[in-house]
Amino acid sequence: IIGPLSRQRFFLKAGLADVVVTDEQCVITDIPQMASEAGAAMVACSDKISYGLEEVSAKPVDDILREMLENQKQFLILDSEKAAEVIVRAALALAPLRQERKKLMTKEEASLLSAKCRGTCETCNRACPNLLPVNLAINQARQGDFTKLGSVFLRCIGCAKCEEACVNNIPIQKVMQAAAASDTYKIRAGRGPIHDVEIRKVGSPIVLGTIPGVILFAGCSNFPGDIDDVAWLAEELARRKYIVNLSGCAAMAAAMRKDEDGKTIYEKYIPEFDAGCIVNVGSCISNAHVVGAAIKIANIFATLPNRANFELMADYIINRVGACGVVWGPYSQKALCIGTGAVRWGIPIVLGPHGSKYRRLFMSKKEASDWRVMDGRTKQRVDTQEPTPEHMMLVTETKERALVTIIKQCFRRNDTPPGRAIKLNSYISAYKQVMGSLPDDLQNFIRTEKEIPIVYKREVIAYLKEVGWKPKISLSLPTLIGTYETKVPIEATVK
Repeated sequence: IIGPLSRQRFFLKAGLADVVVTDEQCVITDIPQMASEAGAAMVACSDKISYGLEEVSAKPVDDILREMLENQKQFLILDSEKAAEVIVRAALALAPLRQERKKLMTKEEASLLSAKCRGTCETCNRACPNLLPVNLAINQARQGDFTKLGSVFLRCIGCAKCEEACVNNIPIQKVMQAAAASDTYKIRAGRGPIHDVEIRKVGSPIVLGTIPGVILFAGCSNFPGDIDDVAWLAEELARRKYIVNLSGCAAMAAAMRKDEDGKTIYEKYIPEFDAGCIVNVGSCISNAHVVGAAIKIANIFATLPNRANFELMADYIINRVGACGVVWGPYSQKALCIGTGAVRWGIPIVLGPHGSKYRRLFMSKKEASDWRVMDGRTKQRVDTQEPTPEHMMLVTETKERALVTIIKQCFRRNDTPPGRAIKLNSYISAYKQVMGSLPDDLQNFIRTEKEIPIVYKREVIAYLKEVGWKPKISLSLPTLIGTYETKVPIEATVK
């Protein structure tokens, strides 16, 4: 594994691959050009991204290989077995011929290229989506100091806009080769679906709130800060006994952070769907497994039928299943679709700063919003006065703000007093850790004094008196069914 999407262009420009193979998603548009420049063969395997290449599944393998190796032709091969044979044989043939191309740029070579920089125009800085100090890094590299360039590389999202904007045509992505570290990391293989036996073990504690929540880190690597932000967030949540799941680029990025003992989070935490564990569910399309876990909870514990029952399932999840999705590095429309799909199921989404560019958020106005729900037992509309969950899709600017927001988004109206106390304990401890004070909206989420964590009881009670807090209604069967026009009877929520 070379890493997340932000490393794709860097790896291709480094020329380390003998054969480049593309599928149907998360591939940049100029891969054929970069493969050709690196002297590597290229095979496209999906008609969804074919680059206009000739489809040669009907040709003999030997003929395809001859044209690839002798004429540097690139092909689309939709026959997967034939594609596999061509790829392997091409790699074996090219590997001994490309040894010289696989050498990364030395610091001396990088310094010579960096010397072309004038040092004053700063067009590279202005082109960078993350506002990285590319100009300063290149100028220091010109003088033989690659420290700043190494720091820029760690935060680079691989768009190459700086390189495109450079008036002196400095190949900045290649220059970064001299500053990049050659570290390796350990990641667990994607495990796939969450099994029913696992759901039966954790479903009840999740609904009652004693397992504070299920978190999914998904999406691309368009991070606002260091690449290890996802790992930091995942570990902070796992330490607080959340069930942490990762997929796709987020799962790979999370592996690129080591502790003082040289271990990644995958080596430190058990790979089970349980409290305090960290699971790599697989590629981006494996996000569905975590949404599926929420659906299974509704199916198994509320005995809600799966078939033709979307509305009731989503209602159950938004009111009773403490879950939250995080798309910290949104890059593509696909990442937004992943988040929006989770929202439709009643799972709130927290986006990284670049998520604001999608211009689609689902936010409440806290106290100004209507927090009334139906009590499924009495069939009466009740004002809970608590924003749980507070928003369905919002943007956070920093990893610290993201941490407390993720925790807050796992509050549910169905939480039992012990469950809410556990969630509040996580919220207060995290807020104090990163913000240095009590949360300024704590009064919105405490329903009775029984829910105040013992560790913070004296401090919290003093705060609640100061803000004029009053006890709130606690429901055991909250539902939105009946608060809007629907064909679903409220009786369907009671099983």
